[in-house]
Amino acid sequence: MFDFVRRHNRILQFVLVLLIFPSFVVFGIQGYQRYTEGNSAVARVDGRDVTQTEWDAAHREQAERMRAQVPGIDAKLLDSPEFKRQTLDQLVRQRVLFAAVADQHLAPTDDQLARVYQTDPNYAWLLKADKAARRDMLAARGLNEAMLDAQVRQDLALRQVLLGVSGSVLAPQSAATAALDAYFQQREVQVLRLEAKDYLAKVQASDAEVQAFYDEPGNAARFLSQEAASIDYLLLDLAAISRTITVADDELHKYYEENAARFGQPQERRARHILIAVPAGAAADAKAQAKARAVALVAELKKSRGSFAELARKHSGDAESASRGGDLEWAGRGAMVSKAFEDAVFALQKGALAEQPVETEFGFHVIELLDVRGGERRSFDSVRAEIEAEVKKQLAQRRYAEAAEQFTNLVEQEDTLKPVADKLKLELRHAEGVGRAGSGEPAGVLRSPKLLEALFQSQNLSGKRNTEVVEIGANQLVAAHVVKYAPARRQALADVREQVRAAVLQRKAAQAARDDGAARLKEWQAKQDAPAGLGAAVLVSRNKPNGLSPALLDAVLRASPTGLPRWEGVDLGGEGYAVVRLHKVLPADATALGDAAQARAQYAQIWGQAEGEAYYAALRKRYKASVTGKAAAAADVAASGASR
Repeated sequence: MFDFVRRHNRILQFVLVLLIFPSFVVFGIQGYQRYTEGNSAVARVDGRDVTQTEWDAAHREQAERMRAQVPGIDAKLLDSPEFKRQTLDQLVRQRVLFAAVADQHLAPTDDQLARVYQTDPNYAWLLKADKAARRDMLAARGLNEAMLDAQVRQDLALRQVLLGVSGSVLAPQSAATAALDAYFQQREVQVLRLEAKDYLAKVQASDAEVQAFYDEPGNAARFLSQEAASIDYLLLDLAAISRTITVADDELHKYYEENAARFGQPQERRARHILIAVPAGAAADAKAQAKARAVALVAELKKSRGSFAELARKHSGDAESASRGGDLEWAGRGAMVSKAFEDAVFALQKGALAEQPVETEFGFHVIELLDVRGGERRSFDSVRAEIEAEVKKQLAQRRYAEAAEQFTNLVEQEDTLKPVADKLKLELRHAEGVGRAGSGEPAGVLRSPKLLEALFQSQNLSGKRNTEVVEIGANQLVAAHVVKYAPARRQALADVREQVRAAVLQRKAAQAARDDGAARLKEWQAKQDAPAGLGAAVLVSRNKPNGLSPALLDAVLRASPTGLPRWEGVDLGGEGYAVVRLHKVLPADATALGDAAQARAQYAQIWGQAEGEAYYAALRKRYKASVTGKAAAAADVAASGASR
């Protein structure tokens, strides 16, 4: 055979080419395309690409950090175009700073590194822990000491790029005072608000206007349906594993016998006593006299058992029980005055009198047991369900790790969840209309941010594969499969007509308010005195808006301070219009400035941040940082969403 191969190797090579090349064409190119799609450039810095894969990884890490910091954060927010663009901006910023570090040869020294560890509170645990504990804590973070040093050096180098600019800002007292005085300046104004809602009854919306509003490209996003998925999902938890476990009756009986004490009803006893009290620190002869009195009472009671109540009322030092003839009422173990007293009570038979007084820290007690109740063990049949549930839970806890591994492997191997459900005997659940914000109870499975993030990954929405297995809690794993996906789409006018009509009326009402306000402004500008329609004069500033909305307050503070008193018209967008009469401009409120030194420091810090950002903008140009492809499209979506 081997001689044949050697003699005809060229023929065999040709056959292999015929077999392998078509398979590469069919399967290899498709796989290569998937690889290149995942690694397409979304940005470019200093001649190097930032790939889609790197962006996705950075987005996942940032989302995880946000969830850790804000556990109840909306999953839809973390998947928004705005949040994704912020992640890309941070990634580009990091690459720009890396390039600057390399060009400027920034290499933090060992002394600088040590200073960071000693002064930064984030690393206080390093100083407190011994070597072994430090090693374990680093390992939990996937690091060792060398890796941590490299990471801190890198962060320190990145900070140094901008620190040279932002940390060297000079903020003279005169400049700080002028800026802060202007920012916290006070103004006396009269304001007339013309609110759009007050004009709604005066406007109408024709069918043509409704159609035109609906057709405006800028309004398309307002009438989109919510994307939603119909899904199957499986939950693996201790309860699910318990349902697959069968426990034989003899095992349940064995557990019942081994834990007999747990299934008994606690016994309670009703006793009465006569206390011959002994003060704390009493002398030995005083204690002896008290004991002798107690012994005499025991002897007297043996002769006349029916006189216990009368003797208790006459001789007992326990005033509360003495009024009841010494009756202590029902009590179980652990609820009596001392262990010695309790042991004596539980040693007596019903109706018996203790042969000797019992000594406690309060004195000597003459004790009689009146009655006994409880103490019987519940029958096996009455606790069978309780035992079975407990045994199943214990077995489920032991089997969980194995079941979790099997569950994960099956979910990855199968294209749907039904084979997994059949194999592991799990309930295959179904849910309709699951959006990015989840569905069902607020704390339920379908509100888990981790599950929702996995569910709405593009590769899972086609319904061709299961999601990855996600841990949503202690001993809780879930996997899902998209059965049907409905992307966000523009709804038909017939379905949103009333919503569109309301928007048209709101727009026309706001325009009517603007028209009315502009007419009044023009009329009043010709007058010297303020008309009666204006409100009373109020003093406003940034820290004391006095009821003015942020937009209106900003317009008032931006108005020119010359030619007072002066009139201003303020367009409030969809809310309407405002007519403002500016009377006076006053210096900053001293209480708003607070500590002058602190205010100056804050001003310097803000100015330094501005200088740092300007330097970063220059670095972006130097290293030709740009966002490309669909990342730019995502930015456009985010910007349009913000503007709306």
